[in-house]
Amino acid sequence: MIEDIELETLINDIYEYYGFDFGSYSRASLKRRVNRLYQLDGFTNFYEFLSKVRYDSDYYKRMIDEITVNVTEMFRDPHFYKIVRTEILPLLATKPFIRLWHAGCSTGEEVYSMAILLKEANLLHKSLIYATDINSKVLETAKKGIFPLRMMKEYSENYRESGGQEDFSSYYIANYGIAKFDDELASKMVFSQHNLVSDNSFNEFDFILCRNVLIYFDNDLQKRVINLFDESLATLGFLALGTKETIKYSISTTKYKQLEKEKVWRKVR
Repeated sequence: MIEDIELETLINDIYEYYGFDFGSYSRASLKRRVNRLYQLDGFTNFYEFLSKVRYDSDYYKRMIDEITVNVTEMFRDPHFYKIVRTEILPLLATKPFIRLWHAGCSTGEEVYSMAILLKEANLLHKSLIYATDINSKVLETAKKGIFPLRMMKEYSENYRESGGQEDFSSYYIANYGIAKFDDELASKMVFSQHNLVSDNSFNEFDFILCRNVLIYFDNDLQKRVINLFDESLATLGFLALGTKETIKYSISTTKYKQLEKEKVWRKVR
């Protein structure tokens, strides 16, 4: 297990050698993930590990991929998707074109969930979902729209709890233990790498989702990211965060009105 002082050395060296700043990440979460990788790859000496990260760019990429992977699932927190279905999409439907940004999209399950909601609301044809993540490996998975078939029973239950009434299996083709989701859904997605720590706004959006990402950041970085979202969100647009996340300490709440019982805010001015 690595010590706190060794973690700080690793953070400083990654910044010096690669320009990637982990300095604002929650130390407890970062340490847990680095320790997992350290043990997984059989290191017993910290400086051997540090040297590998410094001088082997392929190993550095592996480290980034391993410690930035997030857990996700389709229709995660079904009640949230029910709110999107019944309260948010009917308001967005009045727009001639709808731009959504899924920040920290991981392997894409939630992006496909949103595309299914848009299709059922007859809005997919005039929507575009920008799905971004820092991790290039998970983006490659997300682009394919291929998920384990064994997960479909659980995802189907989540879908029904979210108010879905169609046959969930009509959205994918099952083959050899995998579920390949419909190309019509993927045609309305743009996947690209984006770093919430250092990259800027790149468009104006009607709906921004960044669920269960900010919990890995310290307070200063949370404020920076919330302000980035504020810059990127159109007036009367919606911002959705995870169940343990808030905008309360990051930005003037007079600019936003929170929807009841969910971590969703509407930008009112």
